[in-house]
Amino acid sequence: MVRRTRMCLTFPGIVVVCLLLLVGLVETANEVDPYNILGVTKSASQTEIKKVYKRLAREWHPDKNKNEGAEDMFIKITKSYEILSNEEKRANYDRYGQTDDTQPYGHGHYGHGHDQFYFDKSFFHFPFSNKGSQEFVDSKYALHFNQYVNDVVPDSFKRPYLIKITSDWCFSCIHIEPVWKEVVLELEALGVGIGVVDVGYERRLANHLGAHRTPSILGVINGKVTFFHYAVVKEHLRQFVEDLLPQRLVEKVTDRNDLQFLNSWHEQNKPHVLLFDQVPVVPLLYKLTAFAYKDYVQFGYVDQGLSETANLLKQFNINTYAPTMLVFKESTDKPADIIQAKGMKKRIIDEFILNNKFLLVPRLVNQKLFDELCPVKQFHRRRKYCVLLITGDEESYTIGNQAFLSFAYTNTQEVVRFAYVYQRLQHPLCDTLLKTKDSTPPPQVFILERRNAAGKVLYKEVAGGWNGTDKNKQHLLDELQRLQKDPSILNQDAMLPELNNEFASMFLIRWIYTAYDYLTEIIDDILHNNWREMMPLLSLIFSALFILFGTVVVQAFSDSSEDGKSKPKAKDGAKAENGSPGSSSNSSHPPKKNFVEVTELTDITYTSNLVKLRPGHMNVVLVLTDASKNVLLSKFAKEVYSFTGSLTLHFSFLNVDKHSAWMETLLEFAQDAIQIDTGEDDGARHKIDYTGYILALNGHKKYLCLFRPVYTGEEGPGGATGGGRRSGCREDHPPRRSTPRSRSTATLQIHHKLDRLGLWMERLMEGTLPRYYIPAWPGLITGLLPNILTCGQNVCEV
Repeated sequence: MVRRTRMCLTFPGIVVVCLLLLVGLVETANEVDPYNILGVTKSASQTEIKKVYKRLAREWHPDKNKNEGAEDMFIKITKSYEILSNEEKRANYDRYGQTDDTQPYGHGHYGHGHDQFYFDKSFFHFPFSNKGSQEFVDSKYALHFNQYVNDVVPDSFKRPYLIKITSDWCFSCIHIEPVWKEVVLELEALGVGIGVVDVGYERRLANHLGAHRTPSILGVINGKVTFFHYAVVKEHLRQFVEDLLPQRLVEKVTDRNDLQFLNSWHEQNKPHVLLFDQVPVVPLLYKLTAFAYKDYVQFGYVDQGLSETANLLKQFNINTYAPTMLVFKESTDKPADIIQAKGMKKRIIDEFILNNKFLLVPRLVNQKLFDELCPVKQFHRRRKYCVLLITGDEESYTIGNQAFLSFAYTNTQEVVRFAYVYQRLQHPLCDTLLKTKDSTPPPQVFILERRNAAGKVLYKEVAGGWNGTDKNKQHLLDELQRLQKDPSILNQDAMLPELNNEFASMFLIRWIYTAYDYLTEIIDDILHNNWREMMPLLSLIFSALFILFGTVVVQAFSDSSEDGKSKPKAKDGAKAENGSPGSSSNSSHPPKKNFVEVTELTDITYTSNLVKLRPGHMNVVLVLTDASKNVLLSKFAKEVYSFTGSLTLHFSFLNVDKHSAWMETLLEFAQDAIQIDTGEDDGARHKIDYTGYILALNGHKKYLCLFRPVYTGEEGPGGATGGGRRSGCREDHPPRRSTPRSRSTATLQIHHKLDRLGLWMERLMEGTLPRYYIPAWPGLITGLLPNILTCGQNVCEV
């Protein structure tokens, strides 16, 4: 019983709520009934609806109608037309009575689903439900993905777009709404495109734009998205839109550069427009106009408050109390058109520019210009003809070109447009019409009528060519008059190829601009994106830096440990103190060069290569003669090449023919430790042959290690084999006296003298060779410059 009582008590409340909801739905539906607002019947055709809409839009537009309810009425008219002009929305309204703002059957914006029941947010009066404050933008400026891709992006090449990213449950969106509404009303009147993206309905578009938080404001120009990162105030948003525009859209013109500006019409193939105003900064409206018509007109601005513009004001009789706009075409002395108004509106400027969009006789520089000047024939429109002069840009063609321009000035037929092309720049087009193989044909005039977009034309060649004479002009005039009466005189047809784009930039320049835009976008993202969005990129960068840094550190420690091993330990005492060049690990260092650099030891290099040699460094010196120089140096390079990776070894050679006295003095100093071979034969002292000796000299510690040639036992001349000599670097094995026969055999085998040098070098690097100390280095006197040889395996070069 208790449960039944509670149900009965709550039932009246449910009924009241349902009644209130139904009343709200009926009121909302009546308020936005598109048929009543436009005043058409449900059977009205699209043509009738469009006609009524245009009439009502002109009548209730806020710029023309100053009544208080004009703006609201204009919005309702726009909403109604949006519903009835779309067959799908119109069918939904006829079937369910729903619009974009009243969707009780679960059909959300652009196909997104809602809950099964619909509740008007105004019923709950939540402060964060900002639908009421956003009504004027949501209905008029709401964007969906296809609309952005198909309409906004192409249109952004003519005007910038300011887009707001919002959502229904966004507290910050409520705070910026008054500023946004004020900015939208101002910038839209100047020609800026406006858009609103509701993340709740258009998540795909928001992700496509890169907007991951609300509210966000961004600009789109030339298909490129730029985010707004400053405080949302009117001045900042206005400056943001101005910064989106390319630089130097409008050139500042004074008395100094006015002729240069106006005379560039021929090079740029555009009319030139001058705006005279008293403000020092170019108005945003004028910049937006210059961007919209940048492909057709060149714009300049004259500040009337500057003394440097006084001559311009006087020359063109400018009224300084109102902005004035002049357009110049082929004549720079007299403007082709003029407009002056205190309240210069966008509509007035657009009409003025559109009426003066082309030169009187423009040059066909690309296919786009050709399509606009000579449009394809439409069945429901009047025929339009194009009079085309094929000429050249050399000075010899100037008279004929000027005569063609003067003839165009006298033309009064609206259906005829005049143009010309340079034969050397538009070869495919000219060859098709001229049908000649002559590389420099005379100027010729053609009358064209385009029949389809594929390039088919009907044409007639004006007889007599074109030299600018009165006879040529009369021929052309007669043909145009005949054309008015009988269009069938165009009795020839052809398929014209697409025109070359004469103003197309080089591929490298386009690539540089693309790379610059890409780098600018990356820098902007790094500077302004929040850290959560940047975490993946930052993680990748820091990971790469960590790996690189870790590799460098490991390599550095590895090198330092090897250097530590190469140095003798302190507890090994004697070797460390004696300055050994390094352990055997040094020899394992790979050579850094593919050759051995050997320096001749003379009085010039003696000090640096020996006397003042750095501590721990040794100079390995090969002793040779002029006769054995090439053979011994090649053999020496082969044997010591594997040790050139050590930083403590230097390689030199000493010519004993020049410095035999120094060699004898050096060995006399060490005579107490070395038994010098003084082989005697029949009481006569024989001179010692030092060829092939190797001296390892430590300049800092003043000691040397000695290598003496050794014969390895190969068969010599005459079938003799010799016992040879052992290396004279061991104290416990002094050299034996050699007989003349053995000495002769060793001398003949010069290339075998250094056979065991590699083993000796290993012991030198290990520090196991005996050392012979001397009190001081003897002096080396010569007057010759040293030779520095680069020795490979088979040859040595100075």
